[in-house]
Amino acid sequence: MRIDLHTHSTASDGTDTPAELVRNAAAAGLDVVALTDHDSVGGHAEARAALPEGLTLVTGAELSCRVGGVSMHMLAYLFDPEEPELARERELVRDDRVPRARGMVAKLRELGVAITWEQVARIAGDGAVGRPHVAAAMVELGVVETVSDAFTPQWLANDGRAYVDKHELDPFDAIRLVKAAGGVTVFAHPLAVKRGRTVPEDVIAELAAAGLDGVEVDHMDHDDAARSRLRGLAADLGLLTTGSSDYHGSRKTVALGEYTTDPEIYGEIVRRAFGAFPVPGAGG
Repeated sequence: MRIDLHTHSTASDGTDTPAELVRNAAAAGLDVVALTDHDSVGGHAEARAALPEGLTLVTGAELSCRVGGVSMHMLAYLFDPEEPELARERELVRDDRVPRARGMVAKLRELGVAITWEQVARIAGDGAVGRPHVAAAMVELGVVETVSDAFTPQWLANDGRAYVDKHELDPFDAIRLVKAAGGVTVFAHPLAVKRGRTVPEDVIAELAAAGLDGVEVDHMDHDDAARSRLRGLAADLGLLTTGSSDYHGSRKTVALGEYTTDPEIYGEIVRRAFGAFPVPGAGG
């Protein structure tokens, strides 16, 4: 089985619609794909309706969190999307995205970048606006060559010159809320140092004690040393280890299925969840 547990669609900051994403996942030879848009479950219904035969959909979201002044992302799988407390927190994060993006546009303009809010809004479309949309506008203007090049201290990285904070969950609260909604939590790309400061290992240990299920190990932003370090940490803490593409369509160079999760780990995630269940494709 080929299993990719971290992808994004136009419901947040990917370039594939949810329907296109599941069709592309099947074409890439995947057996299981998780749709984990930022703080949103808005793409799940379309993905289900278009799900090709032979592909299983795992519903999820990537939750924006902050601990000790450090931003982090929490992948949440197979939770009940109607659970009111978790739904309310996702809405608070989404509501803060527009003023945050406007703030980044204002900072960039102060730095001499001829970006406009109208340009960013056009790129975001109906998706939950975020830094990748601002970065894509910078690419259009020729300020940076790629979206990834905008995520530096010079521009949009955490604490970068044009960075603006947004409402983010405390990760301990996120774990509690996802668990209460029947879901499973995995810390996304925990050692992605090029994105900015990372969460210390002692805090990861505290998150594990609070019920964190796993850490994402095999990821494009982790080199071999980071992966080895994370595997050792996961073994010490009893955490599951996943691998995922973090696919964003044309906004990143990584391909669907470039990094994958072991089938036994996937089976354990499914076993632990009770808020929702994987959706088998029926040729949508």
